[in-house]
Amino acid sequence: MKIMIVGSGGREHALAWSIKKSSLCDELFCLPGNGGTAELAKNMAIGSEEINNIVSFAKNNRIDLAVIGPEAPLVLGLSDALQEKGVKVFGPNKLAAQMEGSKSFAKGIMFKYGVPTGAADTFESYEQALHYVKEQAFPLVIKADGLAAGKGVVIVNTITEAEEILSDCFLDQKFGPAGNKVLIEEFLSGPEVSLLCFVDGKNYLPMTPAQDHKAIYDGDKGPNTGGMGCYSPVPLLADSVYQEIIETVVEPTIWGLQGEEIDYQGVLYFGIMLTENGPKVLEFNARFGDPETQVVLPRLNTDIVELMLATANRELGAASIGWKKEVCISVVLASGGYPGDYKTGIEISGTSEASKQENVLVFHAGTKLEAGKVLTAGGRVLNVTALADDFTKAREKAYQAIKLINFDGMYYRQDIGQRAVQQQIKV
Repeated sequence: MKIMIVGSGGREHALAWSIKKSSLCDELFCLPGNGGTAELAKNMAIGSEEINNIVSFAKNNRIDLAVIGPEAPLVLGLSDALQEKGVKVFGPNKLAAQMEGSKSFAKGIMFKYGVPTGAADTFESYEQALHYVKEQAFPLVIKADGLAAGKGVVIVNTITEAEEILSDCFLDQKFGPAGNKVLIEEFLSGPEVSLLCFVDGKNYLPMTPAQDHKAIYDGDKGPNTGGMGCYSPVPLLADSVYQEIIETVVEPTIWGLQGEEIDYQGVLYFGIMLTENGPKVLEFNARFGDPETQVVLPRLNTDIVELMLATANRELGAASIGWKKEVCISVVLASGGYPGDYKTGIEISGTSEASKQENVLVFHAGTKLEAGKVLTAGGRVLNVTALADDFTKAREKAYQAIKLINFDGMYYRQDIGQRAVQQQIKV
């Protein structure tokens, strides 16, 4: 098969690595790809939101399967545009992608079909939102309704903080159109778990759970990022709680989508808080999570292309999925200053040496190739990923490999996976 991946991040490098291993993959393209995907696929200089150019490329090159990585092209309707031209697509259509593209849309589905989640109200003006928060108990969570690259969610503890983020959304347009509507939600506390599921419209197939680290600094301090590291499986997630998530969260969501006649096909990501009152949904993503993908796919023991085809062909009911017994951890190496302002175009050294370490994978996120050199091209630059028998060994492998990599301003958290070490049971 000729397969193309749309996107340029760490998730797309992990997808390319996994797809390349499939016996079904003859030729692989990444649009636009990055410095890492260039070693596995043909990078094409077509941006992930250039809908018409992507469709033309797929038709002209007789692509058999299009895999859409990021959320923005899904929300823009790339899946619909490709399918209209007869291209098989792994990824939800424009309407279904609103599960991520609009937090109020997703809340409406959850409220209607009894999916456990935090209480929330939606506002489209600064004055109304500010009046509301003045009557609420803190902390609260304020979310830009639309896509904000993982940075549109802020926990506020005082009215002053609430005024500031509401001003960012409505008055200063810090999040662009994404902030023209906001969701103000009750604060939920507890450990978070990410569960990704293949969904073919009716059937679903859960993947192995993972746990992300969103805050920039050690100890979960500082502002939220797109994710600073991840691990899988999740030791604290008891089998009984996992089953509760399937029965009270996953299945009602799938039923709800069907009840609304929303044909959801692709990956549906459940961001779940394990509260004292049971699992509750924090958010949905309409695609593979990042950096969850970088720890989930290395543990996958099933041909990913077969699973993607079963999803696209509405045949998940007959599919099965297997996982390696090894645990996996991934540490994000970020540009200095991220998630605020940062420099790009900085040369990176040591990625090849790190990749040669046993059971270590280096997935490129924000990188580019220029004159034979790998340069930084984003806030989250690399994902250093390690597999091992337990989390102690996996952490050691990952952090030892990181010592081989260098670029000016490189920053990473030192405590990724430490929770798992404390909670782990020998796998």
